[in-house]
Amino acid sequence: MRSVFVVMLLLMVTQMASAETVLFGWEGTDTVLGEHIDVIAQISTEHVHGGSQSLYIEENSGKATSAAFVALITGLQVGDTVDAEFWRYDTTPGSSPSVRIWGRWVSDPDSLNINYWSAGGNSDYGPGTGWDLTSWSWEATADSLQNLVIEARIYSAVGDAAWIDDMTITAPTGAIIYVPGDVVAFENTTWGDIKAAF
Repeated sequence: MRSVFVVMLLLMVTQMASAETVLFGWEGTDTVLGEHIDVIAQISTEHVHGGSQSLYIEENSGKATSAAFVALITGLQVGDTVDAEFWRYDTTPGSSPSVRIWGRWVSDPDSLNINYWSAGGNSDYGPGTGWDLTSWSWEATADSLQNLVIEARIYSAVGDAAWIDDMTITAPTGAIIYVPGDVVAFENTTWGDIKAAF
């Protein structure tokens, strides 16, 4: 019985050691990696969960699926799982604005808006009573699903705003987690340029 326990403990330690976790709280000047449709994203001190700053997101298109790209995970293999969470803020129970954590698979990390497939996400709009934590897990199930973009998807009318803060992302060792500030302008940079910078 003791040997079974030791084996289970070793497996747990091996699994814990084989994951990479990145914490990001928008404490600098970098906002997002990109956007889908039209979102205004900027650093804010108005509503903050941790530290002294957060990310302000404002709907600027009037469409239902506007999103700010807050992270990119590359180098995933079939069966890999990515876990992500962030705190979101709004004070509108049962109405917009609301924010979901969402994902998209992209075939080319240089072009986050081209050749993508929805990865789904949390269907919960949040209570709208201030800060609450939202999270989701994604599993790479096909060879083509090797690059995951994590989105803060906003549901609101033009001019409505919400805030997010204190994001945590965990991915398997071997995958690379990019957050705002890690790479500049994917769309204008080749993947070889990005790899050469690290």
